[in-house]
Amino acid sequence: MKFNDLERHKQLFILALPMILSNITAPLLGLIDTAVIGHLEHAYYLGGSTVGAMIITAVTWLCGFLRMSTTGLSAQAFGQQNQQLNNLVLLRGIIVALAIGLAVIVLQSLYIDVALSLAGGSSEVQLYARQYSEIRVWGLPAALANLVILGWLLGNHQAKVVMWLIIATNLINLVLDLLFVIGFGWQVKGVAAATLIAEYSGLLLGLTMILRHYKQRFTGLFSSAQQLMTELFERSALLSYFKLNRDILIRTLCLEICFIFMTFQGARLGDDVIAANAILMNFLMLISFGLDGVANAAEVMVGKAKGENNRQAIFVSVNIALLWTGLFAVSYSLLFYLLGDYFIVMISDITSVVSYAQRHLFWLIALPLLACWCYLYDGVYVGLMQADIMRNSMLIATFGCFFPVWWLLQDYGNHGLWAAFSVFMLARGLTLAIHYQGNRHNM
Repeated sequence: MKFNDLERHKQLFILALPMILSNITAPLLGLIDTAVIGHLEHAYYLGGSTVGAMIITAVTWLCGFLRMSTTGLSAQAFGQQNQQLNNLVLLRGIIVALAIGLAVIVLQSLYIDVALSLAGGSSEVQLYARQYSEIRVWGLPAALANLVILGWLLGNHQAKVVMWLIIATNLINLVLDLLFVIGFGWQVKGVAAATLIAEYSGLLLGLTMILRHYKQRFTGLFSSAQQLMTELFERSALLSYFKLNRDILIRTLCLEICFIFMTFQGARLGDDVIAANAILMNFLMLISFGLDGVANAAEVMVGKAKGENNRQAIFVSVNIALLWTGLFAVSYSLLFYLLGDYFIVMISDITSVVSYAQRHLFWLIALPLLACWCYLYDGVYVGLMQADIMRNSMLIATFGCFFPVWWLLQDYGNHGLWAAFSVFMLARGLTLAIHYQGNRHNM
């Protein structure tokens, strides 16, 4: 394994550090949301907002293929120096994103009813989950289009632009969060309204940045609107695009099923359980988004090397990313080992919720070491655009590991749920690592 390529270490950090800083703002904001709601009088406020957020983010997570495929395709086009293909990747993605978002808005009543019936929970949790989701659903077109914009900018090595765009959007969310919940007393509705406004603000900022920096490149490559439409909807290109996204969609759907099962099963175990799990899952999001910064850098570096048909560059990029992923994972585990109890108390002052979360903290300490490899290899295979491998890995981890382990350990309650989730994350990384090591000379 080659680790002494200092230029590639530098390249990884130029890409990774802005992504780590920007990525962690999202779970930090989630923690602030949780803290604001967690200090209200009853646990069901936090439980309701958690279930409501899961109902909406289920769509955005499920559509994560928009960000992944856009990053991989634009990175390879960047490596090939094919500006026209690069532009088409962005435009196709935005069209698909807006279409999906509008479709969910049209079908929102049916979707929310079904989701709430599956979620379960107390009548209060159901009430506040409905309030939250009925507001947030209107932001889906913007949220999905933002995935495409961020993916395209990242694929074009604009990590700093992505960082500032994400930070600005989340700061808007934070200010409105505090204003609506603490200032106006809107409770769960305030959190939802703040996120809705922030999503459209982010879309406006993203489009403004692209038009400002890339306007000339777009207008110069297409001689007419007819040529643009012909290129945009060319049959073979569309079939290839949707085939790629189909495999990423299946992969993401499996991941989504596991996260939703964690939330819904926690709701069935009681209000304190779902509130405690919400705190721990927000911490896990903080960890995963940080680790995703290295994975995002690997996506871009591997995708560019693939576009250049440089196999050696792929190997070196993966090895360097593996090294830093492991180091970051150890750091996260140590952080939560030393300060986890303190972090939990910061989030909520409901004694029963704090006590329950602290009893499950050891799962969070172990998870960075168990899960870091799946984040990294996901980034590698996004860069390679081998979505079928990611799909197969996730199917094995979900139906061969997560649900069988939960079924065997369900008598252990929430500990059984977290054990199944830990095995699931480990299995994802192992299956991808085994495939990569066995096939890396054919990449």
